[in-house]
Amino acid sequence: MDTLAPDKVRLPEKPLFVCVLGNTETAYIEGLSAAGKTAKLTDYTPAGDAEVLETGTIIDIPILPMTPPYDTPTPALITRAALSLIGVPHIFVNAGLKVLPAKKVTLVDIGGKPGGDIRDPIAVNNVEEAFNNSFKLGENLSKDHDLVMIGESIPGGTTTANAVLQSLGYDGNVSSSADSNPLRLKKEVVREAMASSGITFGSLRDDPLKAIESVGDPMMVAVAGIAAGLGETPVILAGGTQMASIFAVIKHMGYSTDNIKIVTTSYVMNDKSANFVELANEVGAKYEGKDPEFGRSSFKGLQQYEAGFVKEGVGAGGAIYLTELLGHSMEELRSKIEQLCDELCKFGDLARVGGEDI
Repeated sequence: MDTLAPDKVRLPEKPLFVCVLGNTETAYIEGLSAAGKTAKLTDYTPAGDAEVLETGTIIDIPILPMTPPYDTPTPALITRAALSLIGVPHIFVNAGLKVLPAKKVTLVDIGGKPGGDIRDPIAVNNVEEAFNNSFKLGENLSKDHDLVMIGESIPGGTTTANAVLQSLGYDGNVSSSADSNPLRLKKEVVREAMASSGITFGSLRDDPLKAIESVGDPMMVAVAGIAAGLGETPVILAGGTQMASIFAVIKHMGYSTDNIKIVTTSYVMNDKSANFVELANEVGAKYEGKDPEFGRSSFKGLQQYEAGFVKEGVGAGGAIYLTELLGHSMEELRSKIEQLCDELCKFGDLARVGGEDI
């Protein structure tokens, strides 16, 4: 484990947060993802996350990005609170969305397409073009920024991550946004997906883009391309097991990973149903977990993070790390998160009173 404490790291002068958005029809499988009140409504989750990160609330998306049954708020609120405290700019990348956020949310398009069900022979189309465009984006970002943090929003992404890891020869359990990780269902889906594409354990170790095309998702293509294109610029892959799988993709494509660190939340690090730490060690990644201490919060929705709901997403762990790195306390950040949470919850209450089905 990378033991570098934030106070020992050189402070970036021009950091940037990149949020990669995408959809995969793998999330339509009932019981697989908790990132939406129903499986089909997960189409709205990335666009809703983008609107919340951009404005603090939803605009066009008719569904509040909260996880049932306790309306646990999207981790986009954590990231928005962090970025607003430290004044770090952000951009959004459309890796392959089914539903677009409001026009107020500017998207960088890399030519990606929404992902299909990984149980079909092809899960992601246009992989080569999307990777190349993402790589060029990374190259351009490296000219203006001395640290780039990359987060994501794609429901169903932990299952696709597991399938890609299996294809590259890495075993292990991935985390979940639900309090009860549906590991049996995920493993069944991954088995079916690999069989439909004629993949065996480790058979695509030398062809990572083929692994994504066959059993991955469009977000993975974009993040891998951006990170690889950044060259020697320090990169934080802000997420858990999904980012570990992308790290493996970058590594097996032959790009240097010396500049890359995975930062997630303590909720992923401590998830007993998964094995993030073992996986990160196996792929050879530097990593760190940050604890927002939501157990001290008076908001029941935030307390649910401690109970195992949501855990991570939209770069939350990395955003917490960067906030601490730039001199803000966890208490200060948590207070800001609670403020935004209160505002979003009030918005939801007003919308329900007005008769809108959110």
